[in-house]
Amino acid sequence: MNLATVLSAEGTPSLLLILVGVAIAALLVAAFWWGSRRAARRRSPVGPPPQPRSGSWQTPQDDR
Repeated sequence: MNLATVLSAEGTPSLLLILVGVAIAALLVAAFWWGSRRAARRRSPVGPPPQPRSGSWQTPQDDR
C-alpha cells in the first residue's frame, strides 16, 4: 500500500460525514424557518384589538 492509497481511503469517510452534517444542519435551519412562519401565521389577530383600559384598576369616573 502506498501513501496515496492510504490518504485517499482515509479522506472518503470524513467527506461523507461532512456532507451528512451539512445536510442535517440545512434541514434543521429549514425546519426552524418553516416553524416560525407557521407560528407567525397562527398569532395573527382574529378578534377586535384590546381596549386601552383592559386590565386597569381605574374606573370610568377617574377619567375626567
